[in-house]
Amino acid sequence: MASGKKIRVLAAKPGLDGHDRGVKVVARALMDAGMEVIYTGLRQTPQQIVESAVQEDVDVIALSILSGAHDYLFPRIMELLKEKGIDDILVLGGGIIPDEDIPALKGAGIAAVFGPGTSTEDIIGYIKENV
Repeated sequence: MASGKKIRVLAAKPGLDGHDRGVKVVARALMDAGMEVIYTGLRQTPQQIVESAVQEDVDVIALSILSGAHDYLFPRIMELLKEKGIDDILVLGGGIIPDEDIPALKGAGIAAVFGPGTSTEDIIGYIKENV
């Protein structure tokens, strides 16, 4: 990152998941760490998330899901980014994601997956080290 430029993060809730307490806690922690955070709100389609990321010129997309649809929605977001030729956005996942699903998500391009109980300091550190 260029010195002085804030890291821009798009926090997104894909699919029909209506639970957003966790993503709001993470978004607040990222803001407190000096990052700019854009929260998309609930029930976003993969297309809406990718368009928002492009329009906002973000460095990171932080996806949060509790509905169990991560195995479709996360890879679809990665496909849409690839179709647009975007390969410089760090994409993270979080929420209720079974350990056995994580290798496939990483294979699809999700850089890291943070489950329940992950400290916000760990997420902040990962972003700062990888942007």
